[in-house]
Amino acid sequence: MYAYAVKIAQGKFDGTIDEHDGKLVFKGKVATEAQKNEIWDAIKTIPTWRNDINADIQVTGGSSAPAQHDAAPMPSAKTYTVKAGDTLSAIAKEHLGNAASYMKIFELNKDQLTDPDKIKPGQVLRLP
Repeated sequence: MYAYAVKIAQGKFDGTIDEHDGKLVFKGKVATEAQKNEIWDAIKTIPTWRNDINADIQVTGGSSAPAQHDAAPMPSAKTYTVKAGDTLSAIAKEHLGNAASYMKIFELNKDQLTDPDKIKPGQVLRLP
């Protein structure tokens, strides 16, 4: 469940990610506000993040502009909370404009889905 947030933090986050008292604890620094926001967006895809995550992420680079190769703004992570009766194809049709794009959603959420036909109400899915 935490794998996506940890993966997003890799290479950007200088600190520790450990478990303490049943909570995942992020404590460290990133170079830019954009990196901090990207990690927070990933954390917020975890349905129980408010209870299960403690994050102390400091920005060391101030408000300076990101390096040239990072100049394009990062889109906010789009998510969808599954409701009773939802299917991946219905979610794909509503949010991506094409029901056949359901596999894009499945692939993006393989850390929490094992079968595209088995989604559960309350799951927070990342959308492409």
